This record gives sequence, structure tokens and C-alpha cells, in this order.
Amino acid sequence: MLGAWVLYGVGAWLGRDRMRALVSRVPLVDIEDVDRVEAWFNRHGYKAVFFGRMIPIFRSLISIPAGIERMPIWKFLALTTAGSLIWNSIFVFAGYYLGESWHIVEEYAGVFQKIVIAAVVVTAVWYIVSKVRSYRRKKAAKPAEPAAPAEPADGE
Repeated sequence: MLGAWVLYGVGAWLGRDRMRALVSRVPLVDIEDVDRVEAWFNRHGYKAVFFGRMIPIFRSLISIPAGIERMPIWKFLALTTAGSLIWNSIFVFAGYYLGESWHIVEEYAGVFQKIVIAAVVVTAVWYIVSKVRSYRRKKAAKPAEPAAPAEPADGE
């Protein structure tokens, strides 16, 4: 909870304008991408915070846009608590009921985490490749700058 609260604070401190200014300096990221993510978060923010607590990597990072968008802190903390409670309870009960066979849950949790990490890597590669292709297409489609008029030769 403390980590989620701190990252929420980072997002709140960063704010929308600073975040957009930072993103504008990041290669291969367009402000339109930020707008799409922001619109998605505005539609699904509560669900994202709640269910995000159950997804590796995402569980921490979701606190930042919640802070940027100034989700009411009491709702953020309630959703964070509920999502974390459910996720952690699954592991606690699984460990309790499996006893000495706990390593089975560990294996499946490890596989799930590796799947999520692989999905993030594949998505990142796809994103970078599509952005580079888009950038190259825009650059190729841009008309060439008109040449400067030639200087008259001596005697003309």
C-alpha cells in the first residue's frame, strides 16, 4: 500500500502538463498516444486500478496514471486494498491448502509472470517497429524542400 501511495503521489506531482512535456521528448512516442491512453484510463481507471493489482509489472505502474488523473485518493486506496487483498488471499489460501505442495503454486505463478513479461516485451517490440515504420513513411511522404534560387553568375 505504501508503494502504491508513493507512486500515486509521483503521478500527482508530475501532473498532466509535466507528463506531456516529458513524453514529448521521448523518441517514438506521440502526444496522440498519450491522449489515447488518457482517454482509456478515464473510461476504465477504477477497473484498471482494481484488476491491475493482480497483474505483474502493471500492479505498480497503474498508480502513476491514477495520480496524474487525480483519482480520488480514498477510491484509489480502497481499490488498491481490495485488489491486493484478493490477489494475496489467493496465494495465502493456496499455500494453506496445498501445504507441502506449495511449490506447485510457485511454479504456476512463475509461469504467469513470465507470460506477462513476454507479452510486455512483444508489445514493446511491436510498438517500436510500428512507430519506426510510421516515422519513415511520414518522412518519405514529406515533399522535398524547394531549392534556394540560384545566385546569378558574374556578368549576368
